[in-house]
Amino acid sequence: MLTRRDFLQVTAATAAMFGPAGGIAAAAAAQKISQEEVLKFDSIGQVTLLNFTDIHAQLVPLYFREPSVNLGVGAVNGLPPHLTGKDFLKRFDITAGTRDAYAFSSQDFSALAQQYGRIGGLAQMATLIKAIRAERPGNTLLVDTGDTWQGSYTSLETRGEDMVEAMNALGVDVMTAHWEFTYGAERVQELVEKLNFPFLAGNVRDTEFDEPVFESTKFFERGGVNIAMIGQAFPYTPIANPRYMIPEWSFGIQEDIVRDHVEAARAAGADLVVLASHNGFDVDRKLASRVEGIDVILTGHTHDAIPGVIKVNDTLLIATGSHGKFLGRLDLDVQNKKIKNYSYKLIPIFSDAITPDPEIDAVVKSIRAPHTKVLDEVLAKTEGTLYRRGNFNGTFDDLICQAIIQERDTEIALSPGFRWGRSLPPGADITGDDLFSQTAITYPACYRNEMNGELLKTILEDVADNLFNPDPYYQQGGDMVRVGGMGYSIDVGKPIGSRISNMILLKTGEPIDAARNYVVGGWASVNPETKGPAIYDVVSDYLRKSKTVNVPENKTIKISGV
Repeated sequence: MLTRRDFLQVTAATAAMFGPAGGIAAAAAAQKISQEEVLKFDSIGQVTLLNFTDIHAQLVPLYFREPSVNLGVGAVNGLPPHLTGKDFLKRFDITAGTRDAYAFSSQDFSALAQQYGRIGGLAQMATLIKAIRAERPGNTLLVDTGDTWQGSYTSLETRGEDMVEAMNALGVDVMTAHWEFTYGAERVQELVEKLNFPFLAGNVRDTEFDEPVFESTKFFERGGVNIAMIGQAFPYTPIANPRYMIPEWSFGIQEDIVRDHVEAARAAGADLVVLASHNGFDVDRKLASRVEGIDVILTGHTHDAIPGVIKVNDTLLIATGSHGKFLGRLDLDVQNKKIKNYSYKLIPIFSDAITPDPEIDAVVKSIRAPHTKVLDEVLAKTEGTLYRRGNFNGTFDDLICQAIIQERDTEIALSPGFRWGRSLPPGADITGDDLFSQTAITYPACYRNEMNGELLKTILEDVADNLFNPDPYYQQGGDMVRVGGMGYSIDVGKPIGSRISNMILLKTGEPIDAARNYVVGGWASVNPETKGPAIYDVVSDYLRKSKTVNVPENKTIKISGV
């Protein structure tokens, strides 16, 4: 552990890095951030579940702004995770302006980023994991709930193998998946063979033979407790991502299959049943209300960082955020095949207060070293905060849309509502590393097509229903498609076909004509015939020409119905 002397050396070093104005060193001194405090926990019971999710191939410390808009519809309106800003802080008794406010909310992000610096980093996470394992020998289980192999330049270049190497070194015990499948069925099978731990996805079946492709369940003994770990991959993978990459595999929520797996685990003598799920939080909340016998759901996909346990009937729901910002620790006292007591902490990984683990630090550096020319290239500088996460347009997506309009000579731009990608505070350099964290996919073609106004409205309506359908089983978990060159109004409380109105072409101020064709650019099409330059090349060209960017808050989308 970090001693007081070591801690003072760390803060002194970071003070030199950030200058006499203070930065992270001043914040650390004021808030007394220390590795010991980060790890502080009152352990109980026989089992410690450690969990991270949606790391999206981010190996080094970064900035990531939590959403300022995360709307819930129907029965979940106003419930976690559909609380942001001051409402979120109040719900979880977090004081504004503190390090926890910085980690868990968007409140004062730019100012607090200057104080507290970057967060996350695999080597820093490894330090925490090893400390907890040392404290709880033979009691810990490290679970990765997916979206691990995609989201960076190095993962794109190695087709996911960099993250397999990193997770093997970290000592992950079990994982499930989603974006992993965008490398294609053959590559997924190759990488699964390289894993030192099980890849569980019980809802993935071969369409020809109607049989499982992967294992569904693995048993682990921890502290004398027989734990059944069941894996659930993202159910809508062939819809949200290209079907042609996994043509012979079916997915789906498969509630009956999940129920069968739970009953089989109990029949096989499981004392504790855990679902490692990439369903998304609201889907898992509904699943927990309908499938009995699941003790814990470690839920991923929707990137929700919830610093508390959400209990549904007898099931504990745990959501551990994204991008390597957090490590979830859940201690369980299991008696007579029931959870008698539990203790939970979602641990923010304050990078500058945690000594990087030397072993994992060396792995990370070896992975990144061959790619430093691309990763370290400064493409431009941002005058304002760049972020993606939020139900509607984020400034980084607005920047991508600006690049598409300029470089592809279009009237309108569309950017997918992905939830992955780093944030940047004002004054930061935009590097190749940052850009690829927003755009690193295996189907990156930036198309330039004509679409009429009716089709544009249909696209917006379809995506809005994926996000705001009141039945969670019809939600795919992304955010709203981002638009450039166009504004619109949305009533999230209306049914599909009636949510979108007042579509405006910003260049002229005229209403979008349903019958008129518009030149539209976009990327991440699931159509295998899509043609165009890679989106990361389009945006990097734009940034190099711009040198400095300042993307204001987007006020062209009017929201009602909540």
